[in-house]
Amino acid sequence: MSDKPTVLFVCVHNAGRSQMAAGYMQALSGGKVQVLSAGSEPKEQINPIAIRAMAEEGIDIANNVPKILTTEAVRDSDVVITMGCGDTCPIFPGKRYEDWEFEDPAGKDITVVRRVRDDIKVRIQELLAEILPITA
Repeated sequence: MSDKPTVLFVCVHNAGRSQMAAGYMQALSGGKVQVLSAGSEPKEQINPIAIRAMAEEGIDIANNVPKILTTEAVRDSDVVITMGCGDTCPIFPGKRYEDWEFEDPAGKDITVVRRVRDDIKVRIQELLAEILPITA
């Protein structure tokens, strides 16, 4: 892993879970992590309820655009986090892969999306503690 690790978040539509995770990673890492997100079957836009839930946390993902998962994105990442689409992700030796299971927020109300968001935040905090060196 380089001085600035690259983390890729992948879910099916790249419109909810992976976008919220990417938003948290960018915000909580303070720019110390290169963040990518993609989907195996991306939607046209970010889930508006996910945008609202993240805005409540002071994180703006409204201008993000869902992207298709590419082999290059996986190859260029140090850590690949899948969320319900692990079978579609190419495997490269030397990468760290994790599959995080979260309820799909698509079509759910704000209460469910907040719960998913909060669960994602905890996992992001744990991952950051593992991948970023502690500096005095």
